[in-house]
Amino acid sequence: MATRVIPNYALYGDPAQPGWQNSFDFEWISQRSGRYNWEIQPHLHDAFIQILYLVQGSGEVLLDNAKWRAQAPCLLLVPAQTVHGFQWDGPVDGPVVTAAQRPLESLAGVVIPDLAQTIRKPAVIPLEEHTRHADALMPLFLAIERESRLHAMGQVAAGMLLLTALMVQVARLSSVLAPAPSSISSRKAVQIEKFRALVDENFKKHLPMETYAGQLGITVGQLSRLCREALGLSSLEVIHARLIHEAQRELVYTSSSIKQLAYLLGFADEAYFGRFFRKHTGLSPREFRARALQDMLRPEGDTPEA
Repeated sequence: MATRVIPNYALYGDPAQPGWQNSFDFEWISQRSGRYNWEIQPHLHDAFIQILYLVQGSGEVLLDNAKWRAQAPCLLLVPAQTVHGFQWDGPVDGPVVTAAQRPLESLAGVVIPDLAQTIRKPAVIPLEEHTRHADALMPLFLAIERESRLHAMGQVAAGMLLLTALMVQVARLSSVLAPAPSSISSRKAVQIEKFRALVDENFKKHLPMETYAGQLGITVGQLSRLCREALGLSSLEVIHARLIHEAQRELVYTSSSIKQLAYLLGFADEAYFGRFFRKHTGLSPREFRARALQDMLRPEGDTPEA
């Protein structure tokens, strides 16, 4: 039987972009959903988180293997690597922000370490209108929209700080307004969430797959089938993707040597790490770092020469 491949996009219908990029994008839900007749098929963003504020309309939301009912006003939080889709009942609207998740987690880790758990957990959060936390949402979304259109010095830094403030509001709301998903495949959704948490905690240790499966109370084969069904990846590919994301972030945002980075990520030596990185990215760690830093320094609007 053929394995269903979950499409990976930057924004729905647009090609995926590198997860190490420290970027954010703003649009309105109606702009993209309207283009697809108010139905967005299941897909994922490999390295980008989305925060949607539904202010008009309703519909069914798929987050991994759980289905939720969304009714305005509500917040939708879709972390990186979460398979998601939308079947709106008709026209809907509200702001949506898409941002590179790893830089956002890094910034949150400095100022509010506990915020990482909110960033990584898919959620649909119904809101009561005109409460103090809900009232703070739209001004933050509109400030992010202005910053996304500004194209001025410090745009990315200001945008990420505003996103951190937005996530603080999400965390405040989710702590008191957390609904439960429907019962459809809820057990699988819980297992996937637990596996991701285990991977986040242990990916640098290079544990055998039997260890992960044992902690979930399933076999290695069942774990891999679960990951393919929910994420379109094998369980081993999920762990490798986590290693690559961390390596890319460290290469771009720190001055660690390749040898130091290999040790940090649990590789036996620099050469082994280099072969692993090239296999998954097509570049050596040094080539990737040079190209990424060059791209970040390129003036806005410039494109690399062919």
